[in-house]
Amino acid sequence: MTPIYIRLKQSIRIPAQDMIRLKDIARITGLKREKPLIENMIVHRIKQEDRNVIVIDSFTIINQIISRFPDYQVEILGPNYCVVHIERNKKKPTLLIVAGIWLLLFIGAAMAIMNFHYDVSMEMVQQKLHFMLTGEEVEHPLWIQIPYSIGLGLGMILFFNHWFHKKFNEEPNPMEIEVFKYQEDLDHYAAIHDNKVEKMDEDH
Repeated sequence: MTPIYIRLKQSIRIPAQDMIRLKDIARITGLKREKPLIENMIVHRIKQEDRNVIVIDSFTIINQIISRFPDYQVEILGPNYCVVHIERNKKKPTLLIVAGIWLLLFIGAAMAIMNFHYDVSMEMVQQKLHFMLTGEEVEHPLWIQIPYSIGLGLGMILFFNHWFHKKFNEEPNPMEIEVFKYQEDLDHYAAIHDNKVEKMDEDH
């Protein structure tokens, strides 16, 4: 039997369309003549009840290929499922919503920083540091406070590795890593609890 090697993608995002083909969710190798036919196989026809997430299991793909090409042996490499996110009528947020979210985040971050400094008595620490270095007691040692405030902002920019859309290097920042982990958990949950394609196959 001729082997076919299929590597499923972990997760993909596609615009709303009528059908999902095998080449959309996987990479295929191991054959040449029938490769275009297998790549263009319709794995699932999208319906309105599918909503925004579809999970396509490797068992469904193997079953479809063997039913059409019984002389081939299918080998699945990598993930055993592909989570398909369907983007339907994606709207861009308005400037008012963006400004409101930005304002809330700005106020929240400012309050968090101020409360942290109050808890650790940062002002008192800076006053004592000024006294240790100069021998004078000053209520507002600006020569320490101003560079400290500038350094705090620059440190946050370097930590998150972003200046608007510009990145300083190719390393992912902590926020991107957390979003990636969150998306992985969502995909894993969908694969276990919302395997719609497999459920529909069982119903038929």
